[in-house]
Amino acid sequence: MDWLSGQSDTAQAWANAQGFKGRIGQALVIMGPDGLPMMAALGYGNAKSRARDRFALAAGAAGLPKGSYEIVEGLDSEVLEVECIGWLLSAYRFDRYRTQSPLLAELVAPPDVNIASIEAQVVGECLTRDLINTPASDMGPPNLEDAARKLANEHGAQIDVTIGDTLLEQNFPMIHTVGRAADRAPRLIDMRWGGTGPTLTLVGKGVCFDTGGLNLKPGASMGLMKKDMGGAAAVLGLAHMIMATGMQIKLRVLIPAVENSVAGNAFRPSDILTSRKGLTVEINNTDAEGRLVLADALALADEEKPDQIISMATLTGAARVAVGPDLAPYFSDAQQFVSALETAALTTADPVWRLPFHTPYEPMIEPGIADLDNAPKGGFAGCITAALFLRRFVTDSPYAHFDIYGWQPADAPARPKGGVGQGTRALFAALETILAK
Repeated sequence: MDWLSGQSDTAQAWANAQGFKGRIGQALVIMGPDGLPMMAALGYGNAKSRARDRFALAAGAAGLPKGSYEIVEGLDSEVLEVECIGWLLSAYRFDRYRTQSPLLAELVAPPDVNIASIEAQVVGECLTRDLINTPASDMGPPNLEDAARKLANEHGAQIDVTIGDTLLEQNFPMIHTVGRAADRAPRLIDMRWGGTGPTLTLVGKGVCFDTGGLNLKPGASMGLMKKDMGGAAAVLGLAHMIMATGMQIKLRVLIPAVENSVAGNAFRPSDILTSRKGLTVEINNTDAEGRLVLADALALADEEKPDQIISMATLTGAARVAVGPDLAPYFSDAQQFVSALETAALTTADPVWRLPFHTPYEPMIEPGIADLDNAPKGGFAGCITAALFLRRFVTDSPYAHFDIYGWQPADAPARPKGGVGQGTRALFAALETILAK
């Protein structure tokens, strides 16, 4: 350890006595001659171990005694900001239903970091986590609307909500159809902020609970369906980052908020729906409902021809089979978007993976009896065919789609088991480049 070799004999002896080797997750408090803490050291591992563990400092922060700490040496400037974000995110606790022990090691902002940006990213990520972690009993469509209104009020944004049968009157037939069987009415949340700059529309899937509808999910598959509004939670978290930092863009956020429930008026397999765009959709599985509600919202977004549309959704199990829970797969045909996002993903410890809008698969989503099939048979390329389905509803605007998981399956540094944002910090870092003319 190069750092330790430059310390005093007392510090070196203390580290040797405590078995401190600089491994990720190790924390060492070095005592001074007066018996009080003089400094702390956190293991940072090597390049190989850091490639396996994001947020190396966060792994050790929990082992520090109560106090305030400042990072004074040992980190290059290009990783300092992301390690600060990781440290702060390690303090996240979802304590709405149970008191949990707080992180005692507080971080004092080091010099030469963008404090406003760090705070915006951490608060936005914590908002996303809180929304996903809240069970459907307290996070139905009205509650998701409340969360959006609270965010709008915080930042002076305008918000309009179309609810229940008014969805039919305003030509959002598929949002209404998916949500009509639930006791809590479906709705479309429409938030706007900013008066100058390029235009960005974020569309987030807000299925607050997904039973699968009449194609009922088995119990094991239904257990995590409170997180099926993870796309909505992600775009609200990203919206906070944008608004809190005063980014010079005109932002619009669209969230179709529904519950996919079972009742006598639930939509059925073999139904044919007519979308806002006029395209007809044959329902071959009522459990492929997310793309239906997104389709109406995307059609609305495209009518304004914004400079960029981005949708985020916990859309397909196929995406999880393809890349697992840790990567955020996305689709884009724009090289500027791809380059900016993937560069940002590396510098923000927010990994993404590009999948193709593979046009030769278009016939798989064309059932013959209608324009589109919501659940092609065969099981091949499920996340790609879902993305191709959504792309049919965006014809006049640059479009990217994220098929996220929104859930951390096991505790990891700065990422406790539970709801998690994916792709949002990378997008936040890349947006100015993506939207540059």
